[in-house]
Amino acid sequence: MANATRRRNVGQISGESIVIEAAWMYYNDGLNQSEISQKLKVSRATVVNYLQEARARGYIRISLAPEVFTGHQLAQDLREKFGLKAAFVLPGGNCSEEERLMRVARGAADWLPSLLNPGDRLGVAWGRTVYEVAEAVEQVKMDDVTVSQLVGSMATPYGFTAEICSAHMAQNLGAKCINLHAPAVLSDPVLAAKLRQEPIIRAQLDALSHCNKAIFAAGSCDPDSHIVSSHVASDKDLDWYVKQGATGVLCGRFIDAQGQPIPGELDDHMIGITLDKLLGLDVGLLVSDGASKVAPMLAAIAGGYVTHVVTSNETAQMLLDAAS
Repeated sequence: MANATRRRNVGQISGESIVIEAAWMYYNDGLNQSEISQKLKVSRATVVNYLQEARARGYIRISLAPEVFTGHQLAQDLREKFGLKAAFVLPGGNCSEEERLMRVARGAADWLPSLLNPGDRLGVAWGRTVYEVAEAVEQVKMDDVTVSQLVGSMATPYGFTAEICSAHMAQNLGAKCINLHAPAVLSDPVLAAKLRQEPIIRAQLDALSHCNKAIFAAGSCDPDSHIVSSHVASDKDLDWYVKQGATGVLCGRFIDAQGQPIPGELDDHMIGITLDKLLGLDVGLLVSDGASKVAPMLAAIAGGYVTHVVTSNETAQMLLDAAS
């Protein structure tokens, strides 16, 4: 009689409810798939499908403790070699470049909330990596945290704009958002100067001076780099800056191998944070990965903009090898 009642109850569970029940048994009750299949009177393959569906629907959130990624040898070596406060190094495995980027972005998204405290003002840069971090942050409610857009808006080949990075980051963190309602670069430097003095824009730029933490990526100076594909800099601009010793790009500004800004005509055209505002922060979180990003990452670290790093173990080893 009891079994018949159980079968009727299970039969009444459908769709979303049975997926949730299977997930609860597996992740909270600690039952294995065979035990769940017996309790739910379904096949083990069906249980596997339920668990996969629970992950796909976002019912399950699985994360490893940050100490797993900040405490192992490569992370310690990065911290000691470059004088960082912490490094978060993820396994790369046999992943493609795209898969490693997504893994690094997800790692940064998992780590970021633990680096924030009430009263923090977080500056958010732009680019594919930062966008993926913003999208991957699990929704939380941070007390008295403000997110500010560090660089004005620009065209992008990836289907998002700079304000999307900051807006989605703020939304997922439950934080206040201050977007920068201006283009990243203007054709006329006089117009750019006037726009920077507009009360609304001036107030938004002033807010950047109060950021005590920031998240950014290191851009390369390759011909296909984001700063060119987003039309912040032209091919001619890029060639000029490279001839002046440009090694990387940080928040739309060119830096040399020592991390020093390279003054140029483009500065007068830009609307966004200046690199001096990124010095001395409580957290300067650099999220980047890949062989093409090693030199820009080293430049950003050398310039004193970086206190925390998120990358893969392959890139971490390349950073250490390049600096040895």
